Amino acid sequence: MPKFYITTPIYYVNDKPHIGHAYTTIAADVLARYHRLAGDEVYFLTGTDEHGSKIAEAAQAAGKSPKEFCDENAAKFQMLWDRLDISHNQFIRTTDELHIKGVEKFLGRLKEAGAIYDGEYEGLYCQGCERFLTEKELVNGKCPDHLTAPQLIKEKNYFFKLKEYLSKVAKLIDEGKIKIMPESRRSEVLGLIKQGLDDFSVSRESVKWGIELPFDRKQVAYVWVDALINYISALGYDEDGEKFKKFWPADIHLMAKDIIKFHALYWPAMLIAAGLPAPKVVFAHGFFTVDGQKMSKSLGNTIDPDALIDSFGAEAIRYLLLSQFPFGQDGDIKAGNFSIQYNADLANGVGNFTSRVLSMAEKYLSASGGGGVVPEKDYTFSDEVAGIWRQYKEAMDRFQIDAAIEMIKKLNGFGDGYVERQKPWELAKTDPEELKKVIYNLLEIARHLAIMLYPIMPETAERILSFLGQSDWKNRKLAELKDWGGLEPGTKVEKGANLFPRI
Repeated sequence: MPKFYITTPIYYVNDKPHIGHAYTTIAADVLARYHRLAGDEVYFLTGTDEHGSKIAEAAQAAGKSPKEFCDENAAKFQMLWDRLDISHNQFIRTTDELHIKGVEKFLGRLKEAGAIYDGEYEGLYCQGCERFLTEKELVNGKCPDHLTAPQLIKEKNYFFKLKEYLSKVAKLIDEGKIKIMPESRRSEVLGLIKQGLDDFSVSRESVKWGIELPFDRKQVAYVWVDALINYISALGYDEDGEKFKKFWPADIHLMAKDIIKFHALYWPAMLIAAGLPAPKVVFAHGFFTVDGQKMSKSLGNTIDPDALIDSFGAEAIRYLLLSQFPFGQDGDIKAGNFSIQYNADLANGVGNFTSRVLSMAEKYLSASGGGGVVPEKDYTFSDEVAGIWRQYKEAMDRFQIDAAIEMIKKLNGFGDGYVERQKPWELAKTDPEELKKVIYNLLEIARHLAIMLYPIMPETAERILSFLGQSDWKNRKLAELKDWGGLEPGTKVEKGANLFPRI
């Protein structure tokens, strides 16, 4: 069985989760569910990043110990992922013992390999980013992300010999052994290599809330170096266990584009130095605005994912967030139009089509005890639906979730058009045999629609399939499920409750 290891970045717990965290994690969940459906053995990792001076200061301001502070905020992420039906296999925290041991082993191996050396560093440090910045990265003397002037810090650190390994990373990227996606990000990463990058610090002397270096207990691992190692520590790297051997390297690291340098250059270089394979794909999606404006607390346009779920439901939010613009690009989330899109795509689209089809089956082909019954098979649309499936699969395999959603809308529209052309209510009076063919085709389209929906809206898909009497569908692989004719004659179907009440 092929394996598929997908990760999100681990999210910093200095505050509660926001819409950006939800966007990345929902996207990862869609890909994980699709690959499970395709028959792959999936391992889906997410979690929280809990070390560094920023966390220690936030905890002190809240009157809590760093660990108490982290426990509270990590729980907020876990509760949100539960509400959004995120199907992760593991939620890792950098305060977990298995992670601490993994970091110690990995950094120890880098030291043994001669990839780490000690020295003094003087540089401009942004507390918000928890990293050193160069003069050319500043805008008007300030960090471009946090709009604050960095501190000048001088301290003893340990450094990783990045310059020694960059050419090897570049070779892997050129050969396609590390795929940087989308293509624009690949060009950006190769451009960074051409500009030249310096060796970087892997430790901090002045920070106390972190993982101590195994070879120097006076230093703690730099917070983002510590964080990157979660991708292997979660798999049991410390023990070289079966899970690590089975799932590493990662098939895709998914993240926003602001941390691509760490994942596409620094992380592969460290892995090479430690004698480990690099990740296969680094996919960095774009940034987004909300209703045309950058999210900002001062503007009051930040979006609480929990509030969105309260208004629209988790299933709808999964769909609405991922259907706004091409996945991977920068875009705008039109939150002000969510109600309009909900009604158009879900209430009047998926919900209305499913309800109409099942109502007609019940009305015209009623079963004893209520509901309807599936008539004899008809293969009128086997080729058309197979063509939509090809495009859907190609989109998912390229990580183009928005394009897969377009195929769902295409199939939904195809079904609606068929109803209007065939007018089953008239066939019921004039041609009962043709009516049976039409009802079979409509029920089968609904089944295919549910399978396509499953990675994006799993609960909705399962409800539709239960209405269609498909209780055993999870025992079958996608290759079989997407074949036309999956509904067996004589199967009892029922209308069920409304999937998406209009707003």
